[in-house]
Amino acid sequence: MHILGTLLTAYWWAIPFFIGALYLKTPSGKGFLGEILVNFSAKLMLDGSEYHLIKNVTLPTEDGTTQIDHIVVSKFGVFVIETKNYAGWIFGGTHQKMWTQKFPRSSSHFQNPLHQNFKHARTLGDVLGLGNDAIHSLIVFIGDSVFKTRMPENVTQAGGYIRFIKSKINPVLSAGKVAQIVGQIQSGRLKPSPKTNREHTRHVNDIVAKKTKSTRPVADIPKIKQGGEGDKSPKCAGALVLRTIKTGIKVGLMFIGCSAFPPCRFVHKVQPAQSALF
Repeated sequence: MHILGTLLTAYWWAIPFFIGALYLKTPSGKGFLGEILVNFSAKLMLDGSEYHLIKNVTLPTEDGTTQIDHIVVSKFGVFVIETKNYAGWIFGGTHQKMWTQKFPRSSSHFQNPLHQNFKHARTLGDVLGLGNDAIHSLIVFIGDSVFKTRMPENVTQAGGYIRFIKSKINPVLSAGKVAQIVGQIQSGRLKPSPKTNREHTRHVNDIVAKKTKSTRPVADIPKIKQGGEGDKSPKCAGALVLRTIKTGIKVGLMFIGCSAFPPCRFVHKVQPAQSALF
C-alpha cells in the first residue's frame, strides 16, 4: 500500500490523461474527438472573415426541437453540417431510406443521413426565410469508414467537406444578410447546456418509440397487407401484430408476426421500418 501511495503521489498527473484516453476509445469519445476535428479544420482552412462557424445549435420546432452539429454561414450560402461517426464499409444511396454499415462478420442498418439532415436544413431555412438555393445540406463521416458505393457530392469524409464548401463560388447572400443570419441563429437557438441536450435526446427517443412500437395491432395499419384469416395467425388463430427486428443484419425492418411468439412463429411480411426524420 505504501508503494502504491507513493506512485499515486508521484504520478497523480497521469490519471486524468489515462481516463481521457479511455474515454476517447468509446463511441461518444470518438464522436467528441470528431466534432473537435471538424471545428478545427473549419477554423484552420476557412477564412474567418468570409465563413462564420456556429456549432451545436438546437432550434425549437413545432413538435419539439432539432439539433444541428455545425452551421457555416457565408455569402455563398448557409451550410448545414451533420457529422456521423462510423467505421467499416458504408453502403448507401441518395434515395434509400436505410444505409448499411458492414464489417467482416456483421452488418447493421442506419437511417439515410441525407433524409435526417433534410429536416435540419429545412427547419433552418424556414427560420431564416431562405430558399433552397441558399441552404446546403452536408454530411461528414468521421472515423475509420470506407464508402463502398458512389456517394453524392455533399456526402464526404473528414476534410472533404471543406472542398465541398469551397466549391460554391457564386455569391447568393449580401454581407449585410450574412451578418443578419448569424445574429438570427445566435438569438433563436436554445442555450447550449446539458439540460438542452437531455431534453432534445428525450424528444428524439419519444419519436423513435412511437415509430417502432411493436405492439400496434395489424388491424390499425391499413396500408400493410394482412395475412391469414383477417388479423389472426393461420397457425394458432392468435392476433397478428407489427414487430421490429432488433438484432442481426435485418435490424430495423418491420414484420407481421403472431402475438403468441415464440410458440407460434408465423411471419407474413417484412417491410422497411418507418424511421423518424429528426
